[in-house]
Amino acid sequence: MTVRILPAAASSWPELGRAWGPREKNPDSCWCQRFRRHDEPDNRTALEHEVREAEVPVGLLAYLDEEVVGWTRVVPRSTLPGITGNRALARVLEPDPDAWWVSCFVVRREHRGGGIGIALLRGAVDWAARHGASLLEGHPVDTDGLAAAASPSAIFTGTVAMFRQAGFAEIGRTYPTRPVMRHALRQG
Repeated sequence: MTVRILPAAASSWPELGRAWGPREKNPDSCWCQRFRRHDEPDNRTALEHEVREAEVPVGLLAYLDEEVVGWTRVVPRSTLPGITGNRALARVLEPDPDAWWVSCFVVRREHRGGGIGIALLRGAVDWAARHGASLLEGHPVDTDGLAAAASPSAIFTGTVAMFRQAGFAEIGRTYPTRPVMRHALRQG
């Protein structure tokens, strides 16, 4: 099957929640709000508001056939206070108003391990480049350095292996198992 990656537009909101599977019904699940701040009553409402109101879509959806099987947020780094205000990340990141960040991945349980996350990450690289980003960064987990297998909820930011497969290079670490990965998008 071929994975299609499309922007999460207002018209796609009704199907976006399917990426979360059974957690779709819980409005207090993360709903990709971990690095954001909002005044909405719950995280689902916050993401819905973002998706419906954004001039430039804030994320991408992965489709197999006509079914949504995954999501990633890819936005300018400056829009994520949980990233820009993180002291450990500040020691590694260079100021760049055109830097974008891929903050999370959600892949339906039955589709994990099938390349959906990598397809989303490659789509994020293209999406950020098309919108003028100088670079795209993320903060995945180096699962090789973990003492035990990581749970899916622990690797929502992706894995180093995924990022390497999508052409990212490590620029530093905030913790032994937490590298910052970067994909340069334009020369300069």
